Amino acid sequence: MKKIFTIVTCLFAFAASQTINSQTIVDAAVSNENFTTLVTALKAADLVGALQGDGPFTVFAPTNDAFAKIDAATLNSLLQPENVKALTNILTFHVVSGKLAAADVVAALKKGKGKVELKALNGQTLTVLQKDGKIWLQDQNGNYSEIVTTDVMGSNGVIHVIDSVVMPK
Repeated sequence: MKKIFTIVTCLFAFAASQTINSQTIVDAAVSNENFTTLVTALKAADLVGALQGDGPFTVFAPTNDAFAKIDAATLNSLLQPENVKALTNILTFHVVSGKLAAADVVAALKKGKGKVELKALNGQTLTVLQKDGKIWLQDQNGNYSEIVTTDVMGSNGVIHVIDSVVMPK
């Protein structure tokens, strides 16, 4: 009886882990109320399908509060169909090809003496820095965004939550 209970418990644990791991990074964002603005922007830029693909992707995901730091008129303008190219450029600046967990980023920072450059999907460079005991992104304009939560895992990548929208040139 004890053996059967152990087997059933293991099967339930395996099934639960597969359910969690089958959720894409887009599914994770959609299911989190802190990413409604990001999800709206992904839909406006028609990037949902691409980010539900095989990947793997690393997404530095701005929260609703991060988007709120952008002037409301500017943000609303970016969400308009005629500005899809600019919106796509901004959003793909937040995505890196490959699955970089926090441990990978920390290892790269150690190797790079506190700084590592990543190539974003839009082709531009995103800089990751370790400063004051925290890990930051620096955009092409010299602005910083703190990585506030790491390793939100999905079946096709990982999300790291940031507190400001980073902007490409």
